[in-house]
Amino acid sequence: MNEQKNVYDSVLQLVGNTPLIKLNKITAHIDGDFYAKVEAFNPGHSSKDRIALHIIEEAERNGVLKPGDTIIETTSGNTGFSIAMVSIIKGYECILAVSSKSSPDKIDALKAMGAKVYVCPAHVSADDPRSYYSVARRLHEEMKGSVYINQYFNESNIDAHFNSTGPEIWEQTEGKITHLIACSGTGGTISGTARFLKSKNKDIKIIGIDAYGSVIQKYHETREFDSGEIYPYRIEGLGKNLIPTATDFDAIDKFVKVTDEESAHTAREIAQTEGLFVGYTSGAALQGLKQLAEDGEFDKNSRVVVIFPDHGSRYMSKVFSDKWMSDQGFFDSQHEEAVQSIEYIK
Repeated sequence: MNEQKNVYDSVLQLVGNTPLIKLNKITAHIDGDFYAKVEAFNPGHSSKDRIALHIIEEAERNGVLKPGDTIIETTSGNTGFSIAMVSIIKGYECILAVSSKSSPDKIDALKAMGAKVYVCPAHVSADDPRSYYSVARRLHEEMKGSVYINQYFNESNIDAHFNSTGPEIWEQTEGKITHLIACSGTGGTISGTARFLKSKNKDIKIIGIDAYGSVIQKYHETREFDSGEIYPYRIEGLGKNLIPTATDFDAIDKFVKVTDEESAHTAREIAQTEGLFVGYTSGAALQGLKQLAEDGEFDKNSRVVVIFPDHGSRYMSKVFSDKWMSDQGFFDSQHEEAVQSIEYIK
């Protein structure tokens, strides 16, 4: 690689080192300084590039993954895209079990990257044979020469962010970060980043964002799995109907729950105030920040980093579609439908 001329041998050398961007307008009324860690600057447009590259290369080093093998994974879309991208460069076949809750944009992107995709019903229990967890396990058991990444229960998911995201944020804030806010799905991003930051300063507050309909917050508070917490929700990439071992609950100080509707509107607001076109989960993360501000979490000395996990292009048929928003009942007296801004000249 010729670094001086900004020339790279492959897209994989562009994974990580994403920018920290100050939020100005959307947080103008809140005391403190707020920054977004914008993971859409990864070549696969999400934070999942980090774990895909780390886990696959670790499997190669350990002799688990060999030339000609097939990589299998469960995904809500972003991890699958990243694994497919790495697989293309390294020469592996890729099979992905995807939740039907994933946007059509994400599923089409996986196909475009050469992956074989199994779309599984979203609103079934984790041990249902139709769930994307069960389908991925079955395919792995049936297919000789396959490796199942299993991001929800893979400690390397945490390690990837301990080794990259955490050190980047520490250096970018010159060690002055007071709060980290991140959504928690598999839990790898928040856990790995939290472990590193806490190793530098145990007083940094780590706040996870969860969804209504997910078991994560209650498990964090009680260490009990409560299936009564589970019901369908629309946000992709956070919350769970099981307890991932890739979540280090001891590294997280507390969780805040956000709604589908408010998260969707906040994703739109980020684009229209900060010029950052980011995804549904980014909207959820900033919605959590807003709720924390209302509860008096921050003061003038706060230096807050919120992780924006992916790019808005993954949600064109969802939160950035007026029709989808209307179909969900997300336009009401509080949130009016967007003014028509397209005019066709005939």
